Amino acid sequence: MRLAPLAKGIGPMMRVVLDTNVWLDWLVFDDPVVEPIRAAVRSTQAEIVIDDACEAELARALGYPLGRRTPDARRQAELLAECRANSIRLTRSGQPPGIPLPTCRDPDDQMFLELARDGGARVLVTRDRALLELARPRRTPLPFRIVAPHGFDEWYTAVRSEGARGGLSA
Repeated sequence: MRLAPLAKGIGPMMRVVLDTNVWLDWLVFDDPVVEPIRAAVRSTQAEIVIDDACEAELARALGYPLGRRTPDARRQAELLAECRANSIRLTRSGQPPGIPLPTCRDPDDQMFLELARDGGARVLVTRDRALLELARPRRTPLPFRIVAPHGFDEWYTAVRSEGARGGLSA
């Protein structure tokens, strides 16, 4: 596994994974619920991790009918470029996976769990119910948190204040 170097910023950088719907909220719908994520990225306190599989799913989703905001081919390319400009790419090296993960009941969403684990993410931000179900406490905790977009700001604020006090937790 290889990642681009961490961006320089004040305090520890935290890695974030966004599922496809949250990327659509960011890129297409300009949903204010993603503003705390944008702000964390802009301030270089967080960086978004993506891989080829997740980007390919985003590219497919950008081609789906999205109501009056459905982007044409030129706009789809611009939106993918914006995604790339706001994320770092995980390149898999063929190493065996690390910590075992639960199996998501929607097999199409398993890649987000794997990306969060393999990319060293602190949090996976999702609207997907199958992924959010996995956020519940478990005997073997996940190495990252799973939160809905509206819960990111509260989680991020708590983690930042813990970091300021010297303790960082997922």
